[in-house]
Amino acid sequence: MNQFTTEIVDALVKKQDITEVFRSHLEMAMNTLLKTELTKFLDYEKYDRAGFTQATPIMGLIRARFTR
Repeated sequence: MNQFTTEIVDALVKKQDITEVFRSHLEMAMNTLLKTELTKFLDYEKYDRAGFTQATPIMGLIRARFTR
């Protein structure tokens, strides 16, 4: 049995409402789905350092000329 089945059986044995079990597992599934969707949309993993050293306009690269 997986964790979901175990929690449902446990709730039924204790004569508890299984709505909370469904709600918590639905919440975890939706959060995983949204995280995966956002990672795919942004095309990078969270905390990924790839391309971090390249200057981008978001980082506010300013070129200054110093004259004497």
